[in-house]
Amino acid sequence: MIRDIYMIRHGETLFNVQGRTQGWSDSPLTLNGINQAKRSKTFFENFPVKFDAYFSSTSERACDTLELIFPDTPYRQLKGLKEQNFGVYEGQPQYLEPVISKRRDFFVPFGGESWVRLSSRLKETLITICQDNETYRTLFCVSHGAAISTLMKSVSSASQIEQLHGIGNLDMLHFTLDMENMELKAIEKISTI
Repeated sequence: MIRDIYMIRHGETLFNVQGRTQGWSDSPLTLNGINQAKRSKTFFENFPVKFDAYFSSTSERACDTLELIFPDTPYRQLKGLKEQNFGVYEGQPQYLEPVISKRRDFFVPFGGESWVRLSSRLKETLITICQDNETYRTLFCVSHGAAISTLMKSVSSASQIEQLHGIGNLDMLHFTLDMENMELKAIEKISTI
């Protein structure tokens, strides 16, 4: 059985505007981020896919985004959908970080997560959701830019990575999960605003 998983990045936040590393720390949606989520809500009113269940990272910015897109819709908050932990770099200016190609294990000595740990955590969370809820065929999850991008890179070919790279605010990636062999695949990137 194949499950469809749609993972969307939260709206713009104060730290996004300030150029600060967010990770497990949190900052509120900006007015622009709120408006982005409201525009995304309009997109989903016409989206041909209907979701069986809704999930969000425990970060306030992700929960607020979900609540603006799907008001009055029950959802579960899951720590497994959180952003990468950047250790002591949390809340610091982003210019202190190395270029993306050098970040694979960069944050580990500083109390953060590697890309392998991050993608494993996300995949384990998605598999657990699907194993525990056999009736869920199509999931909607609000997560974070580095989290979604890292997961996509861990299950994609080089040409797919080039095609799907760059997860902006309210960009969504469609994944499929084959429950027979637990194979996760990135299918497409969808702009919702």
